Amino acid sequence: MITQVLIGILSGAAILTAGILIGHYGISQSSSGAPPSWLKDVAKDVDESLIEKFLSEVDNIQIQENLRELTKVPHMATTAGDEQTVQFMLKRWQDPETGLDQAWREEYMVYLSFPDPKNPNKVTVVSPSDTVLHTAREKEKSYTPDQDDPEVVQPYAAYSPAGHAKGKLVYANQGKPSDYQLLNQTIDLRGTVAITRYGGAGRAAKAINAAPYGVLGVLVYTDPLDINDGLMSDIDETYPHSWYLPPSGVERGSFNTHYGDLLTPYLAAKEETYRIPAENITGIPHIPIQPIGFEDAYTLICELGEEAAPAAWQGAFNCTYNFGGPGFKSTSYFNNSDVKLDIFNHEEVKNSSNVMGVIRGSVEPDRYVIYGNHRDSWVHGAIDPSSGTSVMLELTRVLGSLVQQGKWRPRRSMIFGSWGAEEFGLIGSAEYTEQYFAKLSERTVAYVNVDIAVFGKWLHLRMTKNPLVGYLSGAGSDYAAFVHYLGITSMDISYTYDRTKTNARIYPAYHTAYDTFDYASRFIDPGFVSHQAIARTAGNVLIRLADSLVLPLNCSDYAEILEDYLGTAMTLYEHQLRARNISMEPLKRAVASFRSAAAHLDRVIRTSDLANETPLKVRRINDQLMLLDRAFLDPLAFPDKHAYRHVIWASSDAGKPTFPGLADAFATAESSGQSRHWDKVHYHLSVLSQAIEGAAHTLLITKL
Repeated sequence: MITQVLIGILSGAAILTAGILIGHYGISQSSSGAPPSWLKDVAKDVDESLIEKFLSEVDNIQIQENLRELTKVPHMATTAGDEQTVQFMLKRWQDPETGLDQAWREEYMVYLSFPDPKNPNKVTVVSPSDTVLHTAREKEKSYTPDQDDPEVVQPYAAYSPAGHAKGKLVYANQGKPSDYQLLNQTIDLRGTVAITRYGGAGRAAKAINAAPYGVLGVLVYTDPLDINDGLMSDIDETYPHSWYLPPSGVERGSFNTHYGDLLTPYLAAKEETYRIPAENITGIPHIPIQPIGFEDAYTLICELGEEAAPAAWQGAFNCTYNFGGPGFKSTSYFNNSDVKLDIFNHEEVKNSSNVMGVIRGSVEPDRYVIYGNHRDSWVHGAIDPSSGTSVMLELTRVLGSLVQQGKWRPRRSMIFGSWGAEEFGLIGSAEYTEQYFAKLSERTVAYVNVDIAVFGKWLHLRMTKNPLVGYLSGAGSDYAAFVHYLGITSMDISYTYDRTKTNARIYPAYHTAYDTFDYASRFIDPGFVSHQAIARTAGNVLIRLADSLVLPLNCSDYAEILEDYLGTAMTLYEHQLRARNISMEPLKRAVASFRSAAAHLDRVIRTSDLANETPLKVRRINDQLMLLDRAFLDPLAFPDKHAYRHVIWASSDAGKPTFPGLADAFATAESSGQSRHWDKVHYHLSVLSQAIEGAAHTLLITKL
């Protein structure tokens, strides 16, 4: 039996060897004596002249007109306006002269939250006899016809539960856990309504953090200090006179902490997919929450009683921000009155579409470079997201023209995604990654995201001209599912302002009815030259990822990041961990091992004449580079964080520039002092050490 097996193995080896030799000499000796026609294509590198041609053909006026078309009507997810943009994308990508090889729509049945247009949400101040003393504005003030469009959705908090909350008002700063903890030391929060400002904590967290203290409802507003550099008057200071937010402007948003469809976690939300019961959804508020404008917030906050809040809690209003008694001052017109929230939101499962397009690769069609942005907006969405969509349409126009004219075809396939329902929690992109999990995990080289293409007008804000590189450690846009869930190398590109010159945490019209073509063309990017710069930059990146013989990904840069993270972790944690007999040595060795392996692969790439090497060697190196981020995935590392599996880039609540799981575990352990929490710190050290060591081994060939 053993003899038969050995003979079989040896015979198989002989046949394989003979096949390789025949194949080798067959390839080398064609009938004409010349190398086969495909060999030149296989060895071809990125064509710099093609990139120059692409850069020269990107047209700022085309981008401007794209934006004008995309912002004609509000296009919130699943509305008639959204379908209008779906048809517009399909028409452009199916154009026989400038379109892609193929374009289609992918549909999902997703769980969304809407206000009731016939029964608007209300925020009122009511006296003990239920007399209404003040009503918050239900609709933003009109300055242009855009705000009068009947499809402008009332400001609301998506996924806030319907309900009625009434209680004495308190001011809770940004609604962070520490804010409620401090406030609760002064005031009994049971039965109160809290008013919070945007920033510091996620939208949903402002209500989720409040509920354990007995708070019944939450208001949230944008303080002029955080968005307008303190300016407040629409007579001459805010839009329509400048880019600043008018007093009635309200930031809408999705008030959930998870991304993807909430009823189908880890499953694509197709019509017949299993759905969990709605009552089992996690990561959404269980008490009503409603956003309001700062003009109404001013009316409420400046009437609050009790002692003054800390200096760090003060904002731009010309009054002292007090905690609240709870409630209003005894001298106030609102004395002894309650704040009441009447929320009539409802949830629906609705059909949402991604629009997909592809340019097929000529040499490695099974390797994908994906470029995407979401299509849906809260209202007209000129900057978020249509600035990015306008750029994508111009980029695909130029590339599509080259393909249709037969002048170019990328080495690797380019996939373009116009994602649906992003504003409700990155739903379209997340469902796409869940549906095509295996294929994308095995074949995707990189994902490029361009959402808000341009954040501000650099002439007024002295925009930095040097690129600022940060880390995709949160879930701010559609890169989240690609990097955190699939471990795909990702990039998010935007043209932003110098944030040292303004307090604006984002462009001021964000998620309001003022994010219009008028706003974008007058105050964000007159002439659309910054949009043009982003289209050129993103297209340059896309072409190089698709056409370079060796992928332009540098694993030594990764080693530098790991070393920076390690240095911070040692400074912050090593002393206390050593006192508890928890060693950081395995983590140090792992990072050193990764540095050595990265340097080795860099040397191989640098010293090899890869254009004249066997294509298998090039493919092998590219696969090592492509799959590196996958090596950092651990599906068990973050059980409380939906779809976060990347141990280097996961989100963190600790706010430290180091390994997220370790930072969060250490913060919890230091706060509680409990041994089980210190055990969790040790666990995350082990997770990190083994993930980094494993990633280092993927950069080596023979070591097992």
